[in-house]
Amino acid sequence: MKKHIAYAFGGIAAGLFGLMASASAETLTIATVNNPDMLQMQKLSPQFTKETGIKLDFVVLPENTLRQRVTTDIATNSGNFDIVTVGSYEVPIWGKSGWLTPIKGLPASYDVADIFPSVRKGLSYKGSLYALPFYAESSVTYYRKDLFKAAGITMPAHPTYKEIEQYAAKVNDPAKGIYGMCLRGLPGWGENMAYFDTLVNTFGGRWFNMKWQPRLDSAAWKNAANYYVNIEKKYGPPNVTSNGFTETLALFSQGKCGMWIDSTVAAGSLWDPKTSKVAADVGMVDAPIAVTPKGAHWLWAWSLAIPKTTRHKADAMKFLQWATSKNYIALAGKTFGWVQTPPGTRISTYSNPNYIKAAPFAGMVKKAILSADPTDPTLKKVPYTGVQFVAIPQFEGIGTEVGQQLAAALSGQKSVDAALTQAQAATGRTMKEAGYK
Repeated sequence: MKKHIAYAFGGIAAGLFGLMASASAETLTIATVNNPDMLQMQKLSPQFTKETGIKLDFVVLPENTLRQRVTTDIATNSGNFDIVTVGSYEVPIWGKSGWLTPIKGLPASYDVADIFPSVRKGLSYKGSLYALPFYAESSVTYYRKDLFKAAGITMPAHPTYKEIEQYAAKVNDPAKGIYGMCLRGLPGWGENMAYFDTLVNTFGGRWFNMKWQPRLDSAAWKNAANYYVNIEKKYGPPNVTSNGFTETLALFSQGKCGMWIDSTVAAGSLWDPKTSKVAADVGMVDAPIAVTPKGAHWLWAWSLAIPKTTRHKADAMKFLQWATSKNYIALAGKTFGWVQTPPGTRISTYSNPNYIKAAPFAGMVKKAILSADPTDPTLKKVPYTGVQFVAIPQFEGIGTEVGQQLAAALSGQKSVDAALTQAQAATGRTMKEAGYK
């Protein structure tokens, strides 16, 4: 009898879990995010079934919901998930806590040495892997070459935030449904804060000083927050606080954005005429800088991990190896076009002539990923690692709270100063309760 593995993606009603369990004696449940590359993974899953005899069912949820459900499940040992989609923030922390199964005994054919060292390191604790990367990313500036040409301006290879604001004003044309700058506004430590953290970094700010005291009321934070709020109010789309990565990708793909600063993983979708109306007019340059280049672009890997609570480690490991392998990357390239293949994880991808030919952005993406340094993310010294996050367990709650305050300022519910004052106070309370001071 073939095993039935259901891959569920966060936020499913308890009744559905029960229904799936009753349909199969052995059911594995996986949580994942509704990003384009994961949707492709779902479409390719019949090939895994063909190779292994293991059936797969998929249910997909937005990023914030996924994170909440997975974190709750892992922290409470509920055991609803057998495979989880997690990132560079969670993996070392959860590995240290003993919540994840170490990745051991990978076959030579998997070629773990082919994974970029910085990506491997971000998914490890004390030298042991606790997840395998599905795709990795940094951040860059996307822009519309046709709009820039029509406005008589040229995007430099290394723009400053002052220049970016000037360009946003010149290409902004809301009467035609074109907005000068599209940025994430949806509150969440991995949504608006993922971008905003890089803005704070390059403006010379930091989350904590060397004594773990919050610095959210500093001049650098205020300068970054005022820049963010002002550029989106003047040149951003309406209802920006509803837009996360997925929504902003859709806006740019539909031709509604003059610029967008965000993940390098979006390049595959933006350059593909099948998914982007502006594929012929997309340009890419480095993420902008303000005071310092440190921490101006992030490093992240969406990855697959196995909770310790699973009863089906061997079967779960089969899928992890399949979905993160060289063969999967080749399968995705042949099926969806090489421009859409999962990026950022393997050295061999960036020497593959098929990918290089299809993805003119490949070299820049590789450079951005390799140059991001989570161990040195800020102008002033800090006691933490992480570019767009702080690698401590408390950050998930802190980042979410601060993201909500920032969204309130963006929507006009409160001033920037009031938002940061409340964010500083809330962060200070959390750190004190956690014993940091």
